[in-house]
Amino acid sequence: MQFTRLGRSGLTVSRLCLGCMSYGDTSKGWHGDWLLGEDAARPFFRAALEAGINFFDTANIYSGGTSEEITGKLLREMARRDEIVVATKAFGVWRNAPNCGGLSRKALFNAINDSLTRLGMDHVDLFQIHRWDDHTPIAETMEALHDIVKAGKARHIGASSMYAWQFAKAQETARRHGWTPFIAMQNQLNLLYREEEREMLPLCADEGVGVIPWSPLARGRLTRPWGESTVRSETDVVGKALYKEEEADKAIVDALADLAARRDLPMASLALAWHFTKAPVAAPIIGATKPHHVADAVKALDVALSGEEIAALEAPYRPRWPTGMGMPMPAMDQVSITG
Repeated sequence: MQFTRLGRSGLTVSRLCLGCMSYGDTSKGWHGDWLLGEDAARPFFRAALEAGINFFDTANIYSGGTSEEITGKLLREMARRDEIVVATKAFGVWRNAPNCGGLSRKALFNAINDSLTRLGMDHVDLFQIHRWDDHTPIAETMEALHDIVKAGKARHIGASSMYAWQFAKAQETARRHGWTPFIAMQNQLNLLYREEEREMLPLCADEGVGVIPWSPLARGRLTRPWGESTVRSETDVVGKALYKEEEADKAIVDALADLAARRDLPMASLALAWHFTKAPVAAPIIGATKPHHVADAVKALDVALSGEEIAALEAPYRPRWPTGMGMPMPAMDQVSITG
C-alpha cells in the first residue's frame, strides 16, 4: 500500500479509501437493493485492512445510520484505533423535525454526537460537511466545526461537493477568525465527470487541500463494457440522476475497455489509476461489494499511464452541467436514523 499526507496536514492516509455507503440495513436506507449487511460486509473490511488500507469513509445519512454502526463495529473488531483514519459526514436530514439536518450549530453538534454513538468511538479523524447549506451562515458552520475539533470530537474537518466559490468562502471565513480550516475536499471526479478540474482542483492545490474523490468509477459504469448492467445500476436512483449515459460517455467507456484489453488489466484499475495523474488527489473512495473489488483497486497503485493513454481516455469527454452539488435526498418523513 502507498500512503500520503492528506493535504498539508500531518494526517497520513492510504492512497485508497474504503467507502462504506455500500454497507447497511436496506430497510432503513434509500440507496438500493445492492447494500450489504454486517455479515456480508465483514470480508470487505478484512480485505481492505489486509491490503493496507487505513482510511474509511461513511456518513450519518447512509442507510439510516446503519452504515456507521457496521463500520464502527467491524473496525473495532479488526483494527487498532490509532492505526486507522475514520471519516464521516453530516448535513442530511435524519428526522422530520426542525434542526434535524443541515449545518447549523445545533444540527452539527447533534450529528457528531449521534455519529460517535453509532460508530462506538470517542472521535472521528475527519468530520465533513456533506453539502453546502444555503440556510445557515457559513460563519456559524465554521465556528461550530472549529468547536467540535477543539472539543476533541474530531481531529480534522473536510467538505464535500460544492462550488469552488463556496469552498473558498468557507476557507477564508475560517482563516479570518482563526478557526480550523478544511484539510480535505470530497468531490465527484471520474473519467465521465471532470468538471472539478476547472476550478475546484486548482483551488485545492493552491490551498493545500487533499482531494478524496467520490464515485471514482462512476457508480460502476467505468468497470464494465458499455451496455452491461448490474443490480446497482438498475436500482441506484442517485446514480441514474448523475450519469445520463450520453454518447460521449460510451466513447470514454469504449476507450477504457480497449486500453484494458491492451494492458491486460481490469477497467476499474485503469480508471482509478487515472486519478493519480491529477493533483491534488490523495485517495479515491472505492466501493467494494464483490470479492475482486479491493484487489482491482489495489492494482491501480502500480499502474503508470502514459501521456498517450491519458489523452486517449480523455479525448471523448464533453463539458456537462455540474452535478452532485445538491444532495438528492428522500422526503423527510422517509428518513429515520438510529442513535
